[in-house]
Amino acid sequence: MWPHDAVAELKRIAKEKPAAAGAVEEMRELPIDEMTRVTVVGSGQMGSQIGMLCALSGYDTVLVDIDPAALRRTQRELAARMNQWVAKKKLTATEKDAAMARLSVSSSLESAVGETDLVIESVVEKLALKREIFAQLDHWAPPHAILATNSSTIVSSQLASNTARPDKVLNLHFFFPPLTVECVEVVVNANTSEATAHAALEFCHRIGRVGVLIRNEIPGFVANRILGAMEREAMALYEAGIADFHDIDLICRQAFHHPMGPFEIMDLSGNDVTYLAMQQMYEDTGDRDWKPCGSLVEKVKEGQLGRKTGIGWYTYPREDKNDQRSFKK
Repeated sequence: MWPHDAVAELKRIAKEKPAAAGAVEEMRELPIDEMTRVTVVGSGQMGSQIGMLCALSGYDTVLVDIDPAALRRTQRELAARMNQWVAKKKLTATEKDAAMARLSVSSSLESAVGETDLVIESVVEKLALKREIFAQLDHWAPPHAILATNSSTIVSSQLASNTARPDKVLNLHFFFPPLTVECVEVVVNANTSEATAHAALEFCHRIGRVGVLIRNEIPGFVANRILGAMEREAMALYEAGIADFHDIDLICRQAFHHPMGPFEIMDLSGNDVTYLAMQQMYEDTGDRDWKPCGSLVEKVKEGQLGRKTGIGWYTYPREDKNDQRSFKK
């Protein structure tokens, strides 16, 4: 695990770190055309696809995870997915091979970020863990590197305070699945520079995504506050016995023309992901409306996380567990 006592020590080391020969580097912004290397921290559902997207878009990309077995599994899954894209003629074999060659993996955060231009952190939704990782990133990444978090609820100012470069910290919030959903919320904090915001928006454009700039921080940002409100109300209706979850999903699909209902969306992204996001929102805001509903807590306790475990609100044939039809945190 990322060491839990790392924060204070790394901040002390960073302050004592001698200036490099090219110390002027610390003051300059990296032109977007010189941004060629991306590091994605976390190789789960989100991180792996963000990394693959960057590699497909021409960036030399490193996926980092402390679990070597998870990295091997991710490589197999991404290779299989790209082979499916080739079979469906969404990608040529040459393009696939080139993208896979640009994507590497590492279990060492220090070596992965030593020459990076952009870091996208995508670990579980736990503030303490993210703060520790950002302290390490600030120490090991080059001074020009932008440090972004893919958090779906945590504002970047809570992480920027653990770095000596708050002007280069922001949220890049992708939606699940990143390989197909085009929207990215680009959320700046009070210290994020205009140059960093511009670079992030241009990066989104270069990976074929629509970056939407949000200048006012709020936990959950825009999309997940709206989606979370729908999910909470759906679970409240279910728990009150007003309607079965199947019927609630059916009504949302038919009445609102949504491709999936709220329970289907939770299964797609993972009930554990929804639980952690709501718990973090509850801790950040103190608003009891965000406290995870009992039915969701029970699903997580029973390991019924959705498509990735084969059972959640619904039961899925094994071959369908990675089906991707919509978006989520």
